Amino acid sequence: MAGVIMIPYPGPGWLVVFAGLAILASEFAWARRVLHFARSKYDAWTDWLGRQPLLVRLGVLALTGLVVLETLYLLNAFYLGAELVGLGHWTWLQSPFFA
Repeated sequence: MAGVIMIPYPGPGWLVVFAGLAILASEFAWARRVLHFARSKYDAWTDWLGRQPLLVRLGVLALTGLVVLETLYLLNAFYLGAELVGLGHWTWLQSPFFA
């Protein structure tokens, strides 16, 4: 689950997903099937994205960035950062989950 959450962020998201599935696949047939399915879909996605024009690739990058920004906002990261630099009065940065 942690790997799935880390996928859009810079870092080892896909590595954690595939490593976790590989470990489970050594014991369970269902995990082996899921690992094969996930690897084939990942490879198909990267192949498709590689064939797209630059504008589409930039759009995917922008959408990924928006997902990252939204989750950081919902996890209250922006407000915590603002508090660290003395801008705690900027309550519009506060997540609705932490209000």
